[in-house]
Amino acid sequence: MEQNNMDSNLKKEWYVVNTYAGQENRVKENLERRIKTMGLEDSLFQVVVAEEKVTEYKNNKKVEKTHNLFSGYVLVQMIMTDEAWYVVRNTPGVTGFIGSSGKGAKPFPVSQEEIDSVLSRLGKLEHKREVDFKVGDTVRILRGGFEDSEGEIVAMNDEKEEATVLVIFANRETPTDISYADIEKVA
Repeated sequence: MEQNNMDSNLKKEWYVVNTYAGQENRVKENLERRIKTMGLEDSLFQVVVAEEKVTEYKNNKKVEKTHNLFSGYVLVQMIMTDEAWYVVRNTPGVTGFIGSSGKGAKPFPVSQEEIDSVLSRLGKLEHKREVDFKVGDTVRILRGGFEDSEGEIVAMNDEKEEATVLVIFANRETPTDISYADIEKVA
């Protein structure tokens, strides 16, 4: 369902919300409950606590823990309407938005590249990168140790967004995993 806005500049973007340390999951639950009860599904979409599972070894025992990447912060995908902004700011446990000068000023969104990096790390990247190459194509490597090298794609992993490219290294074809973002198809 498309949001009806007077201002066509309003779009779905990600913002960082500051919370009391240790209250991130509680804020997430409160926000998700408020979105439903207040009917804000058209302006507040996702609430993400940046947590990942970490395996630690203590006294020769494997222990799985959840590690918060950004303690005291929650990521919120929303359309910055006055109502949505008010609801988020006044959710229990929220101390404000990052990127706002205060005094009633609305915050700046997080860049899509930064949010993609975080969501990818968490395994929650919503959209997959669309590419114009496939197995068998010749590509040029744009960055990294093999920058400006060309090679043939022999495998692709859409989950990791990596292609295995045969590059010449020490006079031998060597399969190397390269991020989709770091290669382009040779015309």
